[in-house]
Amino acid sequence: MQNKHLIPLPSLCTHYKIEMSFFNGLKDYGLIEVVSVEKTHCIHQDKMADIEKMIRLHQELRLNFEGIDTVLNLLEKIDYLKAELTSAQNKLQRFTND
Repeated sequence: MQNKHLIPLPSLCTHYKIEMSFFNGLKDYGLIEVVSVEKTHCIHQDKMADIEKMIRLHQELRLNFEGIDTVLNLLEKIDYLKAELTSAQNKLQRFTND
């Protein structure tokens, strides 16, 4: 493996006890980006937190790919709204401290 920042999907299948078809489905649905290195499909290690989240959503909540996509979009919106709220609170605090 040339790039030590890439994780082979077969290793993830073994580690998480999940079929390769799950990762193929995530790729087909556009939820992950797969890189091929020497005929081995890999993902970048920076995406592992997202991958683990998707695996938990699939295994624990029995969500399909559409459900996983929906939940991830909602979590992203929640993070955005939290940042907006923090920004608004900081602006408000500046005006109330004057």
